[in-house]
Amino acid sequence: MAVGMTGIQRAGLMEYARSLHCEVREDAPMAALTSFKIGGPCACLITAPNGEAAGLLLARCREEGEPPLLLGNGSNMLVADGGISGAVLRLAPGEVKAEGNRLFCSAGLPLKQLCRAARDHGLSGLEFAFGIPGTVGGAVYMNAGAYGGEMKDVVVSARAADGEGALREVAAADMDLGYRHSVFMSRDLTVLSAVFELTPDDPAAINGRMEEFMRRRREKQPLEYPSAGSFFKRPAGHYAGALIESSGLKGFGVGGAQVSEKHAGFVINRGGATCADVRELARRVIERVEREHGVRLEPEVRFIGVTL
Repeated sequence: MAVGMTGIQRAGLMEYARSLHCEVREDAPMAALTSFKIGGPCACLITAPNGEAAGLLLARCREEGEPPLLLGNGSNMLVADGGISGAVLRLAPGEVKAEGNRLFCSAGLPLKQLCRAARDHGLSGLEFAFGIPGTVGGAVYMNAGAYGGEMKDVVVSARAADGEGALREVAAADMDLGYRHSVFMSRDLTVLSAVFELTPDDPAAINGRMEEFMRRRREKQPLEYPSAGSFFKRPAGHYAGALIESSGLKGFGVGGAQVSEKHAGFVINRGGATCADVRELARRVIERVEREHGVRLEPEVRFIGVTL
């Protein structure tokens, strides 16, 4: 992530981005770009129309020693109240292409759109992802999963840009996909597009499963409030929400941030929450759970421009 840009670097990057037909915005508020609705402005927000343009931009940024923050749906991050002094890069959603039992799409495509496209083409396997508030790139990056399914069950390959901006194909077997983990977290590779292998099924049956998973989400998760999804990783042998609830922290709040009363694994923005509120709340939750149960919780949410 970029930690700072000079005025000359910023102007040059924006000019280069526009030459690649990218959309460019200065001082874009990150609170409007994240599901937590928290965070100050970024120096410049660049939306690349395709993977090739994104690869060239990544190469340009890294040549100058200022790699950008890569943004999907902003659904798994907490951004500093002071914002980001560097560039933020995201991919346009693009279109979904179907060939036989496979779907091809941009990393910038929202998961919900991918799931609907699979249903419309009579392809099953992505129902578990319906309602996960992220993009394809973010889902592959963290091997997103729910209700017994994970990206590793359906992804075939991904196109990625390396540290020099060169494009390469990464097969699923080489992604090291595990619980909320992939090779993209430990290597200088940026997911630009992905291919999924699915199973033919009746669209009505697929839709029924999608709607059932969505119903269960609404019933158990605080979707009516801004959040970053499950705030903590699942510790071995435990569930974070259960540990937090049994520590007496359900409903506990700091400023505008609160442990959800519906599901203790979620930290919600009840209104006007700041990054500082969420950090302090998370710190107290971690301390209490470790004191009560001897288990140290680890955030699943990415902290951008700030540490816990």
